[in-house]
Amino acid sequence: MNLPAWTREPLVHFLIGGAAIFAVFAWIGQPVDPASREITVSREQQAQIALQFQRTMQRPPTDAELDRLVERWVRQEVLYREALRLGLDQDDAVLRQRLAQKMEALASSRTELADPGDAVLQEWLEDNPQRFLPEYRVSFQQAWFESEADVLEALDSEVEPQGGDISLPRSVDALPKAQVEARFGRQFAEELTALAADGAWQGPIPSGFGWHAVRLTARDTDAAELEPIRTRVLADWRFRTGANRRDDAYGVLREAYTVTLEK
Repeated sequence: MNLPAWTREPLVHFLIGGAAIFAVFAWIGQPVDPASREITVSREQQAQIALQFQRTMQRPPTDAELDRLVERWVRQEVLYREALRLGLDQDDAVLRQRLAQKMEALASSRTELADPGDAVLQEWLEDNPQRFLPEYRVSFQQAWFESEADVLEALDSEVEPQGGDISLPRSVDALPKAQVEARFGRQFAEELTALAADGAWQGPIPSGFGWHAVRLTARDTDAAELEPIRTRVLADWRFRTGANRRDDAYGVLREAYTVTLEK
């Protein structure tokens, strides 16, 4: 039987597991007491402690080392429970933030190391081309103005925008993107990618100097290919997919809460 994709999400597993634990304790009549003075170091916990040591030291711990590691874990657990008993977790901004971060990490944990494959990355690249634009060359004319309103007024008139005097070229021919950034600034160069190369005057386009009306006559841009930038596309997919999953998980949890702001 094929289960829906959301059933494989870590946050769903966490919520279902938590609900099951509370249900079992409710059924057998034992309250959940995080400050209990009975500590059981399970075999799984001991294996986890040994695994953490091995990851750090690149070798398994000796019996003596494992004993010390377990005792250190018990010491931390005792102090943690006593801190809870004293209410030291209340109004602790650092602890509150740390636990919130762990919940968000839980929601996006599957994306951190996931490799969705070339088909998904190719679709991601095609859906978000503006984030992976390769080097381009552009030919354009520009007219400089002091304000955005001046550009709009010039574009509404029936004469070609003239603009004011400034130490920028009136027209450029087949200028690489890097040189456009160097002369006009990054924002101006990025805005050019959204303009149609149809020879019409367009704008307003901001730069570090003011505002511009632009007549883009040519833009040579090859579509980005996946293979040379696969690592970059994968990183972008992981970052943004993880962020979306964190937002989705929060949305599910937030719906269960009623928030009142006292006045």
